[in-house]
Amino acid sequence: MPASGVSAAAIAARLSALGLLTRVEEHPRHTSVEAEVPEALSAESWREVLDVVAEADRFGLLATSLNGRTLWAVVRKAVPTTGDVGGPSHQR
Repeated sequence: MPASGVSAAAIAARLSALGLLTRVEEHPRHTSVEAEVPEALSAESWREVLDVVAEADRFGLLATSLNGRTLWAVVRKAVPTTGDVGGPSHQR
C-alpha cells in the first residue's frame, strides 16, 4: 500500500473510532476517505473530526438535502522525482 493509502487508512480509522462510517478509495493520484456525518454530531465531536481531517492534503464537506452530509479527505500520492515522470514516450 502506498504511503497515501497508509495515511488515509489512519484517518479512516480515527474517524471510525469517533463513530463515523468511512470508506477509503485508491485513485491514480490520491487516496480518498469519505465519511457519513450524522445530524446529531456534537460540537466536541466536530472539533475532533476536524483535527483528524486536518492531516489530509485537502478536505471538505458535501451537504445536500437528499444525501445528508459527507465529509471527504484526500491524501496525495507522491510524484516520482526521477525516471518515468512523463510516461514511456518522454523517456530519454
